[in-house]
Parts: sequence; C-alpha cells; structure tokens
Amino acid sequence: MSRRTPAAGSPASGGALDAPGTGYPGGVRIDKWLWAARFFKTRGLAQEAIEAGHVLLGGDKVKMSRTLRVGDQLSIRAGGYVRVVRIEGLSEQRGPAPVAQKLYEETAESIRDRVEEQARRAMQAEPADAIERGRPTKRDRRLIQRLRYAD
Repeated sequence: MSRRTPAAGSPASGGALDAPGTGYPGGVRIDKWLWAARFFKTRGLAQEAIEAGHVLLGGDKVKMSRTLRVGDQLSIRAGGYVRVVRIEGLSEQRGPAPVAQKLYEETAESIRDRVEEQARRAMQAEPADAIERGRPTKRDRRLIQRLRYAD
C-alpha cells in the first residue's frame, strides 16, 4: 500500500501554500485560485463569476483556463463589492482562511472604496423596516376569514 505525500505547499505539508516562484512554475488556473483564496465557496461559483465577467485580470475579461502568476492584479466583483487584489502566492488547494489570506494583498484604494460603500449602505434605510407587519399568521387568517364571511 502506497502512502500519498501531501502536496508541496499544502497546509498538510506544514509549509505556506506557496512561496513566490516555487511550487507552480506554470501558474494556477484562475478558477482554482479564486476558490483556494476563498473568494468563492465552490469552484462552480468561481467559474460562473468568471463567465459573467465579474473577474478581470488587468482590466480585461478572462477565461477559466487562464493561468495566474505571482504579481498579477485581479478585480473581483462578489457580494456587492469590488475588490482589487495583487496575487502574492499560488495554490490549488483550499486551506484555512488565515493561510488563504496570505495568497493576495488587497490594494489600499480597494479597501478604502469598500469601506466607503459599506458606510453608504449602512446609512440607507432598510426597505423591510417600513413593513409593520408581515404575512398573517394562521390565527390572523382565520379571524380575517370569519370577518369576511360573517352573515
């Protein structure tokens, strides 16, 4: 019986996910990297975002098979926000969140714009707050029925 050894750079191997310039000389597919960096919960969601044009590499739309390299700059629109990140490391394996955050660095402008957008949204009124009462309960419905069809 042969034992599989952990992939170089995987959390199981005890190392960082990828030191720049090691482990992935040809690069990593963009959909795998977005999933490994935890921008999307599944590779399928990452692929849908790429196809929809929500992921830009250097300002241009990309295909799923596009390989990423350390130093590339991505613009990712997800969750109502746009994040501009510079790739610091490569990985095809999804690891813990603290390790995944080391794969990229968000630009200062992106952080500032995201914080401003969050503040702007917090200041807007929530439409659901205007509704005093929601859907009638079973008891309310029966009362309405009695009043509506009372002889």
